[in-house]
Amino acid sequence: MTAQEVNSLVIGEVKKVIVGKDEVIEKIWMAILAQGHVLLEDVPGVGKTTIAMSFSRALGLDVKRIQFTPDTMPSDITGFSVYDQGELKYQEGSVMTNLLLADEINRTSAKTQSALLEAMEEGRVTVDGVTHELPHPFVVLATQNPVGSAGTMNLPASQLDRFLMRLHIGYPNHAGQIDLLKARHSADPLDSVNPVLTIDQLLYIFNLVEQINIADPVYEYIVRLCEATRSHEMIQLGVSPRASLALCRVVKARAFLSGRNYVVLEDVTRVIKDVFAHRLVLSSRARIHDLSAEVILDDIVKNVPKPMMSEKNL
Repeated sequence: MTAQEVNSLVIGEVKKVIVGKDEVIEKIWMAILAQGHVLLEDVPGVGKTTIAMSFSRALGLDVKRIQFTPDTMPSDITGFSVYDQGELKYQEGSVMTNLLLADEINRTSAKTQSALLEAMEEGRVTVDGVTHELPHPFVVLATQNPVGSAGTMNLPASQLDRFLMRLHIGYPNHAGQIDLLKARHSADPLDSVNPVLTIDQLLYIFNLVEQINIADPVYEYIVRLCEATRSHEMIQLGVSPRASLALCRVVKARAFLSGRNYVVLEDVTRVIKDVFAHRLVLSSRARIHDLSAEVILDDIVKNVPKPMMSEKNL
């Protein structure tokens, strides 16, 4: 299958369930192609859980869901050991899956949140001194509700940095909401989602994405953007080298989504806010003027000069 055929099949299956949110679907697919994790931040009822379940079915992935609450324990995430017939046996936690849906991640303790760190970054967990490798692929789709702070624990910067992208779904438009009501009238649309890829095929596609070319001028542009976040007057703490690596992974995925084996500058500008915004710490001046990270990044993209590109660079 060509890249266009793969993208069309996967996105087409998810769109059977999620109506009018093509851009969000494409960006989640980019994050999966880049082998990264996604933080879905939005109000309840807009389809965060449904979109995760749709991708798991379309990609033929094993999926587990954990509802975070104040009494969720780290062992619920990583697993634990039990004494059985003279030896310790490992009982799997929720991370032993291909796709982990972490619902309301900000409603649990910091200790439980941090239990995800090793799994998200290293692809393994350590329990009682024994390391257990996670299945491959392993993707976390976490959700959090930005409205209402009672009983919540904000994710620390180290945890946010593990998420490749932060996305917002938003409400459907008028026509999309009518289609949604019609689709849910008599059946669950999730039942209509069919697997279109095997795990082996998905791993092969990951390899193709990794081989997509990034020209030197694009690398130069990415570094300029990163440096601009570190010197901007409205930003207290700019992005780290880890963020620049994350952006490289996402722009390769966007190139694959566009059917190209090379990255162009537009790939960078179209995804930079999704990759960088949640990693920035804004200054008190920015907060006083009620400026968001997205607005500041728009200003940075506008003012950082773009390098000249030619066919020999691609």
